[in-house]
This record gives sequence, structure tokens and C-alpha cells, in this order.
Amino acid sequence: MAITVRADTQEPPISQFPPRRPPFQRDFAPAGPRINDRIRISPIRLIDEQGTMIGVVETDEAKRMAQEAGLDLVEIAADVRPPVCKIMDFGKYKYEQAKTEKKNRQNSKGGELKEVRLGRSMKIGVHDVELRVRQARAFLIEGNKVQIVQSFRGARELAHREIGDQLIKQVINALLDVARLDMAPRMAGRRQSAILSPDRTKIDTYKRKMAAEGKKIEASKELPPQEPESAEDDAQDDGDRAE
Repeated sequence: MAITVRADTQEPPISQFPPRRPPFQRDFAPAGPRINDRIRISPIRLIDEQGTMIGVVETDEAKRMAQEAGLDLVEIAADVRPPVCKIMDFGKYKYEQAKTEKKNRQNSKGGELKEVRLGRSMKIGVHDVELRVRQARAFLIEGNKVQIVQSFRGARELAHREIGDQLIKQVINALLDVARLDMAPRMAGRRQSAILSPDRTKIDTYKRKMAAEGKKIEASKELPPQEPESAEDDAQDDGDRAE
């Protein structure tokens, strides 16, 4: 006799894929040093809020002392045994640490290379040269390297390159009161460039001199845009190339 199996009693088909594992859970500890109740090892070597070394004490006693002073117990050296902890205002400590890190980041930005162009040709006015010298000096005082670029427009200017050589050397000499020459003027196509680096000793001397004279040190700022090339200039270039 045949046995009839009810549909609702059949086992569900087995999936060909294994069951998914639950996501891995990790208990991430808060960043920064352990403070107060997060310090569980005992004993510790304690420094009080005045910076005096108290010595080795039980952690609970150190927490009690910090609480009575209205401060925090902060672990400042976790790799030694017993670990070193200090009673301090942890909020103020974090604020001072953030200020120091910000200052270090600002100082590290001083390695940027700033480019200062002496116009689109060697035909540049005295006032424009002075503007670019002031801009380059501001960059150097802020801790940046500066690349001075002199462009030569057309074959005629290349034939009289000594004029451009004299101009870029004049700019370099004007900046040697705050800088040192890293790369002497060097040609690359129609461009001649030199690189200067800030000299901290010279810059400090310059700052003292300006303070003694009651003058302010200019901050770096954008130079006015250069005039676009005109059709007359293009025609002159064509004539130079034809020669």
C-alpha cells in the first residue's frame, strides 16, 4: 500500500550556500590614553598635578586623590611596569595637544614650492619686479621654497638673453637677505628658473630689523593677473620666428 506524504510535513530543501556568519564584532577602545576607570592595572607610579613624583601607589588611591582635586587620572606611560599616571585636567591636556599638532601641521606646510614669474617676457616694469620680489620674500618668510621663473618671448629675446640673466640675478640678490640659493639660474626651453630656500637665521635677523624700524612684515597674497597676449605681440613673435 502506497503511503501519501502531506505537503506541509515535507522538510524544506537544503540550500546549496552555507548560512551567513554574523558580522565580526570587535570592541574598539577609545583613542587616546586611558583615564580614570579605564585604568585597571594596579599599582601605578603616580605624578601629582604639580608634577611631583609621588611614587608607587594603588590605583584606587590615585583615583581618589584625582577626584578630590577635581581632576583626572591619566596614564602617560603604559609600556612600563608599573605604568606611570599623572593627575591632570584631561580636557585642558587634549586642548593643548590639539594646538601643538595644529602648529606642527602648519610648520610642515612650509615645504611647498611657490612659483613667482617675472612676467610673460623679460620686458617687465620696475614696479612689477618690486611686486614679485615682495611676494617671493613673503613666501620665504612663511617657510616656503620659491622658484623664480624668467620667460623669453621670441627669438629676439633669446638672442639677448643677457638682459634676462641680469634681471633674474637682480631678483635673487634682493632676496638673499632671507634666503639661500639652492639652484642657480638654469635654462629649460624658453624659460630660465632658479630656486631659493628660506634661511631661518637670516629671516630672524630680518624680523628683528623690521621690528626695530617699526615696520610690518607683509603676508603673501595673490599678484594681479598678467595682461593677456595681444595680436601685436603674436605678430612680433611670428616675425622673430621668420627671422
